[in-house]
Amino acid sequence: MGELADRIHATGGRSATQGPLSKVYAFWLSGMSCDGCTISALGATEPSVEELLTGSMPGLPILVLHHYATAVESGDHFTHDFVRAERGELDAPYVIIYEGSVADEHLTIDGEPWSAEGALPLWEPGERRRRIATAEWVRRLAPGAAAVIAIGTCATWGGIPAAYGNATGAMSMMDFLGREYRSAYGLPVINVPGCAPVGDNFTETVALLLLFLNRQGPLPEFDELGRPAWLLGETVHRHCPRAGWYEEGTFAKEYGEKECLVDVGCWGPVVDCNIVERGAVGHMGGCMVAGGVCIGCTMPGFPDRFTPFYKRPPGSRFSTALAKLVGTWTRPLRRLTESERNREIRWHDQVPSGWGLAVGKPTLAHRVAEYFYDRIQYFASERPGRDAPFEKYRSGWVTPAERAYGGEYQVLPAERKALAERRGTAQRRGLCPQSDGFDVALESPDDTRARHTGGAA
Repeated sequence: MGELADRIHATGGRSATQGPLSKVYAFWLSGMSCDGCTISALGATEPSVEELLTGSMPGLPILVLHHYATAVESGDHFTHDFVRAERGELDAPYVIIYEGSVADEHLTIDGEPWSAEGALPLWEPGERRRRIATAEWVRRLAPGAAAVIAIGTCATWGGIPAAYGNATGAMSMMDFLGREYRSAYGLPVINVPGCAPVGDNFTETVALLLLFLNRQGPLPEFDELGRPAWLLGETVHRHCPRAGWYEEGTFAKEYGEKECLVDVGCWGPVVDCNIVERGAVGHMGGCMVAGGVCIGCTMPGFPDRFTPFYKRPPGSRFSTALAKLVGTWTRPLRRLTESERNREIRWHDQVPSGWGLAVGKPTLAHRVAEYFYDRIQYFASERPGRDAPFEKYRSGWVTPAERAYGGEYQVLPAERKALAERRGTAQRRGLCPQSDGFDVALESPDDTRARHTGGAA
């Protein structure tokens, strides 16, 4: 990866000219993990891993990534930069990215680490070397690191490997390094949780951190648990596409239904996560969007505090009961308003469409409710339309149609024709006679002008 950075700089890339740093090293270490966080990061698009590795974003130094699965080097050639980082021999700052839980290496059998990466000393025969636990690499590299980033719930909170009954003593990176830990830049551990996390959450956090290290931007805002505050500052429920059903007290009884999923085990109202608004990959998918429930995988208590999965959360019994009580009144009132707002101002009777044959006429209750709703809506406000008694045109002063015809102005052509016949008038002939109004004017132009000018000719 270092050679890639050198080749990019040799081309005169923009990253070589912005900020004091041309590159930043990243050592990706894996503890008790399933590599799901790696897959998630590789699927990120805003920004993508490729953009981080090439420094293609303005002001972004090239990220020289040392990842065991993507590295071209192997063996001691791969581990060599780890040793150089510990000795302070690198030509740029470095960050640690840790995936998976940190196992308690005191609980191992025969001294073999739970999770290891490389062996020391370098370039020595096998019988003189020992495998190095990733936890030991963290102890060696953390004091000089510009930042330590924990990716995924296993690294941030311990996750599944740290659940009750585990044999490894697994813990989070924050627990492993301790409360007092600060990086070389004075930063505590940065946590990007999720099982697996949203890839864009991770790459965006890394990009903003690189801009900060390169003096091209401020330090991103993190909450009291080291999470990106701008990404994980709100609950799943607030942006869930099913939240409106909760508000109206309507809940799904089994999977596959469109309503709120709280009654079938969703923890969304109390879980900090942004997957429903950002999507899993490329702004697509997400637990509730795909029909699944939130099981709290981004939270410190996962999984033990959220089990058994797919069972109604205890606190939801009270909150959903209140939602159902309020929804009993809210739902019909909203449907009533919705039905009235689904009518043009000309539609006083049935909907004039072959598609709307089943709509029918508004009931008396609808008309009464609409009357009072209309009064409240326009209380101390101006109504739309032309309220002036006269308007001046080239031909003179004219009474607006709203004033001349009143409520009869906004009617359907068939209603206007019937009204004209009742008045004994006829509609004007023309290309569109049904829109021309009545043949007999309610007031002559002379009378209109005289009334406006006080009788002067």
